[in-house]
Amino acid sequence: MPSPVPVRRHGCPHAKIITWLGHYQAWTPGVEVADNTTARFDLDNEPQPDAMLFITPELGDQVRIGSDDYIEAAPELVAEVASSSASYDRNAKRHAYRRSGVQAYVVWRVLDRQLDWFVLRGGRYGQVAAEDRGVVRSEALPCLWLDPTALLRGDLAATLQVVDEGLATPEHAAFAAQHMKAMRS
Repeated sequence: MPSPVPVRRHGCPHAKIITWLGHYQAWTPGVEVADNTTARFDLDNEPQPDAMLFITPELGDQVRIGSDDYIEAAPELVAEVASSSASYDRNAKRHAYRRSGVQAYVVWRVLDRQLDWFVLRGGRYGQVAAEDRGVVRSEALPCLWLDPTALLRGDLAATLQVVDEGLATPEHAAFAAQHMKAMRS
């Protein structure tokens, strides 16, 4: 029997993270979202992140999926919902993700009502600051935007509205067109 999962401290926030990433996936060809999927990074690390978003192996050079259907190399983005596991998710898992080359790592600390977004630069994670409007913009995936305040207060409509703003940019249109062209080749 799996470990018990509380509704408001994990299940509902998890669903919101998946919705945020799934909305981006719906309008971005060549990216996929995975939910609670084992990732075999190396002999010592087989985490099962709450959510992953990655450019498909056919189009990108970051993630690999093995013949047994497991992730074998780092996805572009990993997201964790942390309540009782906040210390583990912000420390041990973060170090494993860093060593493996996960470009962006998002941790929703439910009990603290905080969201941390880390980006890998020069082999180290640095925390990404929101722009003046309060929006965080992914460096790993073009035009994946998040309003952490809206997400933390449970306003999914406002969260998705900010995603839509990112999706409406010329940069996203170019990224999507590049992927569509590659998929046809």
